[in-house]
Formats: sequence, structure tokens, C-alpha cells
Amino acid sequence: MSIRLLDQSTINKIAAGEVVDRPASVVKELVENAIDAGANAITVEIKDGGISFIRITDNGCGIPSEDIEIAFKRHSTSKIRTAADLASISSLGFRGEALSSISAVAQVELVTKTADSFFATRYRINGGAEEGREEIGAPEGTTFIVRNLFYNTPARKKFLKTPATEGNYISNVIEQLCLSHPEISFRYIVNNQPKIQTMGNNNLKDVIYVIYGRETAANLIEIEESFEKFSVKGYIGKPSVSRGNRSFENYYINGRYIKSNIISKAIEEAYSGFLMQHKYPFCAFHITIEPEQLDVNVHPSKMELRFANGNYIFDCIRQLVYDALSHRELIPKASVDSHIEHKPDTSVNYTRVHENIQPDLTVKEEKTDFKNTRMPEPFETKRSEEYSKKVEPVVYKQAELFDDKMLLREENKADISVIGQVFDTYWIIQYEENMYIIDQHAAHEKVLFERFMKDYRECAITTQYLSPPSVISLTGHEEDLIKNNMQYLENCGFAIEPFGGNEYAVRGIPARFSAADPKDMLFEILDALDENDRKTTSEVIRDRIATMACKAAVKGNNRISYAEAKSLISELMKLDNPYNCPHGRPTMISMSKYDIEKKFKRVL
Repeated sequence: MSIRLLDQSTINKIAAGEVVDRPASVVKELVENAIDAGANAITVEIKDGGISFIRITDNGCGIPSEDIEIAFKRHSTSKIRTAADLASISSLGFRGEALSSISAVAQVELVTKTADSFFATRYRINGGAEEGREEIGAPEGTTFIVRNLFYNTPARKKFLKTPATEGNYISNVIEQLCLSHPEISFRYIVNNQPKIQTMGNNNLKDVIYVIYGRETAANLIEIEESFEKFSVKGYIGKPSVSRGNRSFENYYINGRYIKSNIISKAIEEAYSGFLMQHKYPFCAFHITIEPEQLDVNVHPSKMELRFANGNYIFDCIRQLVYDALSHRELIPKASVDSHIEHKPDTSVNYTRVHENIQPDLTVKEEKTDFKNTRMPEPFETKRSEEYSKKVEPVVYKQAELFDDKMLLREENKADISVIGQVFDTYWIIQYEENMYIIDQHAAHEKVLFERFMKDYRECAITTQYLSPPSVISLTGHEEDLIKNNMQYLENCGFAIEPFGGNEYAVRGIPARFSAADPKDMLFEILDALDENDRKTTSEVIRDRIATMACKAAVKGNNRISYAEAKSLISELMKLDNPYNCPHGRPTMISMSKYDIEKKFKRVL
């Protein structure tokens, strides 16, 4: 078969597949262009999941009339001039592929006007072929209408999902754009029905409320810190706000929504011990970093990037999140409706204020002026007015602090009353206007774990020597694991040495777990090291320590004395995170006097 050059139309359609794989890609690229154009009010409207119709309207700077044709050429961009500019790129869209790719596989109409132009320009391009242009009247800004996506590439169109599924992909994109740019007012309309409206007042908590609802917004912890060469600002969720996947992990670098194994791992390590296994936390925070510390030109979707100093970023974020979670009242509240919820954070107690007023969409008058938002058709303006009446304003005020009322404070110890034990497992205590129920096993497990980890960090672990030693037989693979991790094992208090052939003598084990079986303990660690090749050795050791603490802790259905319970509670309250066992289970729950009286109909 002879080799031949492809025609330009075919080249454009192939190239389009790298940037535009579904309607959500179109929305993402065009909205990012609107943001780069300085827009502070953006409307996105779709029909049929964006397959038949997408309209994106902004009040940005517009495209100069003389630049319109070249804007639809491949590799045309106003963001960079040379490859050297990639080292300091800060805009969202910079490759110059979006308009060319979209116009190659759809019917595109553009209406745009700059501030110094008397008329707007209307430009139509279908399948990469120009259809016409004319001057019309329109306000400053840009409107893109994209119709019949993949109409000329049926092989690609048949791989699209249902309109509902494609619409969900777009909704996810819009939500991330809202969270990454709280200073911009977004309107999102699906099949003529308004779905999302943000105010553009630069309040991230308000956006979280709009996207995730009241419960999530009420269970946030603010984080803010500046480090060398980067800073972090935003919110993390209390452990009650968690999911079985990473869909709640939102973080943005220089205004761009990205995914990073380094950041995800830092967040999840900080939450370990606060969450059950296989649960992932909520977070929404912004990282501002010097552009030269990043490589954003990693993947066509621009969802991935590389850090110049990933280890430093990892350590800083992990410590920041852990510090934010520590020393906070995170006791689940058992409600009268028989489900568990987290009570409001008493160290930062926000009260939501409902006011019978319409939302002020011009909180920043110079930024959010809907008069300048492009509204090509009259019915859009009408829907905007109707929708604005439905949007409940989100106003927060700082409530009185109650730091001195927190249960687990050493100075409050004298006011805690230990009432007694039920089911030989749970201890009931009273403090102020609340009843607390403590799981003795989870509490003792956490105390043992924290004692050991403190010794480990301070290199103060003591070894309980065995007489006689426990001799174990190992396979070749297990022997390699022992040799490769001997230093970690010794740091944890094990004393192990060859005993001849494939046998090893365990001469000592961690003193805090002296009651455990030496063979079982060591084989558990070896099995974990073998199965968790994606975890670091220190992480695996930590997990095994948690298991050892669980086995050594006093069990349920095992009565302990009043003095032992009081001593356990006293030691528990000294920990950084006394609210969860090492596996993430709660050590205690609470129920208020008001809830109890409500259950007995003493109050209504």
C-alpha cells in the first residue's frame, strides 16, 4: 500500500479527537477561554446533553474582528509566543487547539464584540469550513453556539453515551469551574431549566453550599497557610462528610482543577485515623504556586501536572490538613431520629442566617454586572429573572465561641461525671448538657496505638525479650522481606536474627504488645508488606500497629472497673485525635439533654 499525505480536513478531524471527545470537553474548553478573557459572569446552556446544542455566553473582553478567522486555525493562541513561555504559563487554555478542534466536528456560531468596537461580529463555521460573517448589534463579550456535535464524524458520535449521561459529565465540569473560580458568577441551564447559579462574590463557602448543599457546608473546617513558594486556602470536611470514592476531593492549582497523586495521598494520609477504611474525605481548597514550579503541559486534557518539588508539597499539605483536624470536637451526635450526624464544630461555630431578600448578584459591582452579560435571545433574560428569585442567599455570621465547653479539654476534667457501664462495653459519661457514650474497646485501642506511635516517633520503643525465643520458618520470599525491612522492624521493637537454614529466631517484640503472639504478629507484618506494594513500608507498619493495638485492647463484653474506665477516659482526652480508633471507627458519640427531653415529649 502506498503512503500518502492526508487532506487537511481529515487531519483536523483526527486532531480534534485529542481535545474534544464529548460535549463536556467543548464546555470545558470554551468556559476556560471565557475565564481567560476576563469574564466575571458566564452562562452555560445545553440541550440533549450538549449533543445538539451548547451555548456559552460571557462578558469578557471579546475577540477582535480581524482575529476571528485565525482564532479557528490550529495552534493559534494569544497566551504564548515561544516554548519558553510554557515555563510561566498561568492561563487555563493556551495550546490553541480548542476552537479549531470544535469547529472541525460541529456547526459553530460566534458572536463577539470588544470594548472599542462599535458593532459585534457574527461568524459561522461548519466542519472547519467558513460559512459567513456579518456585523450585528450586541453587548461586549462573546457567545459561542455549538450545534450537532460530531455530525460529520458518525463513527465518533456513536460512542457518546445517552443525553442524560453526557449532561452529567457537563454538570461535573460546571461544578468544578464554579468551585475553582468563586469570583465568577456562573449560570447553568439544562433543557431550559436552571440548575446552578453562583453569585460570584468570591466566597468559596457559598459555592460549596450551592454545589453540595447545607449539610456539607455546615461541616467544614477552614484551612489557610503560606509556605515557601506556594500557599493553600479553602476548606476540608469533617470526617462525617465522606464518600466511598475520591469524588469529593477537589483541589485547584492556580485556578485550574487538576488531579494529583501527590496531593491526594497527602490528604488521605492526614485523614488516616479519622476515617474508616475505604472512605475518602471532602475538600475544596486552592493552591497558589509559582508557575515555574509546575509543568502543566503534561496531558492534552490539562488535568495532570508535575511539581518541581513534590515531596515538599506532600509534606506541607499533609501536615496542614492533619493540624486542622486535630484538637477539634469531632464527636458524632446520635439524634432522636436514630441516625448519626456530626454536631457543629464548637471551635468555629457558624450559624446560617435566612433573610427574606433577593440575592445581590452585584456584590462586586465592577465584577458581576449582568447587564453586560451577553443574552442573545429575549427568553434567556426572562429565565434569568425567574431563577434569581429561587436562589436562597447564603449568609454566614460568626457565632459565639465555645472553646471552654469542649469535652476533651484537660481543664474540664473535673466536671466530667462517669455514670456507669452498659452491656459490659460502653461507658456513659455526663458533661454540661450532653451525655456521651464511649466504646471502651475503640478508646483503649486508640490509646495503645498513640502510646506506641509516640514512642516510635521519639525513638523510645522498648523491647520485651523472650525466653526462650520464638523460632519461625520462612520461605525464600519471606526471608527477603525480613532482610529488606529489618531496620523498620528493629525500630518497632522487634529483635530478630538468623537461626540457621531458613529459620529465624524472634528474640524480642514491642513491649507495649507483649501479650501478643510473636509469630502471629510478625507474619501479619510480612503479609502486609507483601500485599501492599503500593504503600510505603512505614505506612504498612503503621497499619499493622493499628491491628496489634486492636488485638491488645480490652474487648467488648468485658467488664472493667470504674477506676480503670476513669483512667482510660483521662488518657483518651490527652490525644490529638481522641475521636476515632486507628481504623476510623468513632470512640464516642453524644446525645444532648434537649434531644432526650424531646424524645420524652418534655419539649416540642
